[in-house]
Amino acid sequence: MRIDRLLVYLRFARTRSKACAMIDAGHMRMNGHRVTRHSEDVAPGDILTFPVGTEVRIVEVCTLPQRRGPPGIARSHYHELDRDGESALAANKDT
Repeated sequence: MRIDRLLVYLRFARTRSKACAMIDAGHMRMNGHRVTRHSEDVAPGDILTFPVGTEVRIVEVCTLPQRRGPPGIARSHYHELDRDGESALAANKDT
């Protein structure tokens, strides 16, 4: 599945154009590598790292959704890896 479409289905972006803007900003990473194409393929087990507002989200894709659904169902397709902000990347600390 394309990464821009996945971001919409998982409710991290409202539209594909907003998802493309997130990717174009250059801060999106998949498995530690910067994402440069909107059509980059995502598979279950991939780790996505990206900013949302003032925080950094690190999520593991568990399954690929078939469509954009309610927030509860969208959350069932990924696992938050750093919910407490324990890693230096997600802590958003000024150094």
